[in-house]
Amino acid sequence: MAGMIKRSSARSVRSSRRAAGPAKKQGASVKRKSAKATVRAKPSMQRPIELFYWPTPNGWKISIMLEECRLPYVVRPVNIAAGEQFAAEFLAISPNNRMPAIVDPQGPGGRPISVFESGAILQYLGRKTGKFYPANERGRVEVEQWLMWQMGGLGPMAGQAHHFRNYAPERILYAIERYTNECNRLYGVMNLRLRDRGFLAGKYSIADMACIGWVSRYKQQGQDLDEFPHLKRWFETLMARPAVKRGMGIRVEAAAQVDMKDPKVRAILFTQRARTA
Repeated sequence: MAGMIKRSSARSVRSSRRAAGPAKKQGASVKRKSAKATVRAKPSMQRPIELFYWPTPNGWKISIMLEECRLPYVVRPVNIAAGEQFAAEFLAISPNNRMPAIVDPQGPGGRPISVFESGAILQYLGRKTGKFYPANERGRVEVEQWLMWQMGGLGPMAGQAHHFRNYAPERILYAIERYTNECNRLYGVMNLRLRDRGFLAGKYSIADMACIGWVSRYKQQGQDLDEFPHLKRWFETLMARPAVKRGMGIRVEAAAQVDMKDPKVRAILFTQRARTA
């Protein structure tokens, strides 16, 4: 996998790669060939979680959760525009060839465990830390139903709106209207839900973390947050959280260099079919 970023919100992290140099002082940057590395705060005996990541709304879900939980982690960039998601070593972790995914070296029973699918990762980290995912069944159901709402509704529909409005090679009015309108409906669902509570499940939770990255791209989805005052208040509240800023602020240099008009990039991202071998 090309490059890596080291990052921790509360502890210093040592890379598992021998080529990595000694940790710098708090806040210092360490340069690597393909990405920058940032190490924060005090040393820890806890081994870092590996986060296989690209800066997208799905990737941000996990970086935000790791920051909120103050867990040490190492970012392993997966350049989806270059096809790195199809590498055998990544497929062993994420058989759906999608990021994000994690490897926790201190999983259940003290043994390593890999987890793919952003919702499953959020739930795993919530159980591991006891944070942002209630232990009691009633509270957990509240969180889970909104997490699944995001996974099955907001993410796919907002993603399609984003695609047909910004990336489709031809302007297909029906597709643009279909997904822009459905995205608008889902924003309305969130707005009504938030009119009498601060967060989707009452208290701040993994459900909110799952949604914020998608809502942050409201302009590309053809939405106007002024139409949704409760959602806008929620959005501004989350975007002001330091951990959200850090989680969404992870930069991968290669991502900024992707040309979405490049036919090779588009073929990798948008025209994949089943692989049988």
